[in-house]
Amino acid sequence: MSILTILPADQCRYDEISLGEVMLRLDPGEGRIKTTRTFRAWEGGGEYNVARGLRRCFGLRTAILSAFADNDAGRLVEDLILQGGVDSSMLKWVPYDGIGRSVRNGLNFTERGFGVRGAVGISDRGNTAASQLKRGDFDWDYIFGTLGARWFHTGGIFAALSESTADLVIEATEAAHRHGVIVAYDLNYRPSLWKGIGGKEKAQEVNKRIAQNVDVMIGNEEDFTACLGLEVKGADHNLTNLELDSFKAMIGEAVKAFPNFKVVATTMRGVKTATVNDWGAICWAGGKFYESTHYPALEIMDRVGGGDSFASGLAYGFLTSGDPQEAVNLGAAHGALAMTTPGDTSMASLAEVRKLAGGGGARVDR
Repeated sequence: MSILTILPADQCRYDEISLGEVMLRLDPGEGRIKTTRTFRAWEGGGEYNVARGLRRCFGLRTAILSAFADNDAGRLVEDLILQGGVDSSMLKWVPYDGIGRSVRNGLNFTERGFGVRGAVGISDRGNTAASQLKRGDFDWDYIFGTLGARWFHTGGIFAALSESTADLVIEATEAAHRHGVIVAYDLNYRPSLWKGIGGKEKAQEVNKRIAQNVDVMIGNEEDFTACLGLEVKGADHNLTNLELDSFKAMIGEAVKAFPNFKVVATTMRGVKTATVNDWGAICWAGGKFYESTHYPALEIMDRVGGGDSFASGLAYGFLTSGDPQEAVNLGAAHGALAMTTPGDTSMASLAEVRKLAGGGGARVDR
């Protein structure tokens, strides 16, 4: 018996739809933000990265729901989205006032870090078009009912952008649940985002409401504590047996508090340096725990988007085979590969993901 009841592919236009902000990432490469004279442009956003991974690596039909100020910067992000193959037809375009006083597009300056120097991210996203999205901006009965989607992904980063986006996520997850769409949510707690709209108390108020409609919950121990008010003594997000056991206890508390959770998953990252991490993942499904292959001392080029790539690999596993072990293995492998290339999004192929998930190494392919 399948753990998730997923709508048939032939009844839906989309395999997956994401709701969230997509920013223009400005990357100084091997340099630093404060001293560089050149940036490379990428697109990225926690929710969008999942849709792009599912489309570009796994070949599924995906779409993004977001909004942009209608200027050349917004059109650049749209062009990057189109290159990734994600359907952009439902994007909202807001007239630009020429200065960004009323609406603008988000920027994310991110340097990768190296060795003892950690990665740095500086978001410049206040008053963006996406942060002004609100309840009623999307026709959910048309999107989920007429067009159809099998999997809906959104997360705590978008919910934290403003009071109106929090309300929109609640509306969206309720509608998806009503239409029988699998709702996946990545808690992704960011204290800096919640600070201006009520802090941890507001984060818990919003996320507890959203959680009632979630089938697949993704997050680490800080996320579960800060967003859902759950805590287990000794829980720590790492790969030792003691900490893994305590995190399993945290998941146990989560499924008791929210019995609607059918799958709970997280990446397990042990940071040695900015460029060497222990990496793995764990998934709870159907009352059992499934651990991925562990990747000790994984060498990292760019860690941003590793968790989002895990989420897309996990979704692909459930959408295709429905096997939790395969899903968590594909997710961990995809996340690992995504961190070996620059930018927020994955450059891996399905063959590479399956090879790594199956125990393959880094020998030259000829």
